[in-house]
Amino acid sequence: MAWFYLVIAGLLEVVWAYFMKQSAGFTRLWPSVITLGAMGASFALLSVSMKTLPLGTAYTVWTGIGAVGAFIVGAIWLNEGVHPMRVAAAGLVVAGLVLMRLAPAN
Repeated sequence: MAWFYLVIAGLLEVVWAYFMKQSAGFTRLWPSVITLGAMGASFALLSVSMKTLPLGTAYTVWTGIGAVGAFIVGAIWLNEGVHPMRVAAAGLVVAGLVLMRLAPAN
């Protein structure tokens, strides 16, 4: 279950990053509310996953899902640049996440 909670926490990190952008510096109410709610839920689920997963693994996977997810959301919904070097960088992050998942915990 810890991995499930961690993945959901990472996806919620993408949600709060997107809505933080939409909040225009916390000047728009509902995007700000969604940002704070998703942040709270993301941190809570990360915390639950850390009960059984190593700190380094949990935190790396959480931030990696958030980083790659935010890149994808930015590219698709915000028309942000998709330069081949940025795609390669995102691919390297994903490769790191896979290695982190496959590596022994000790």
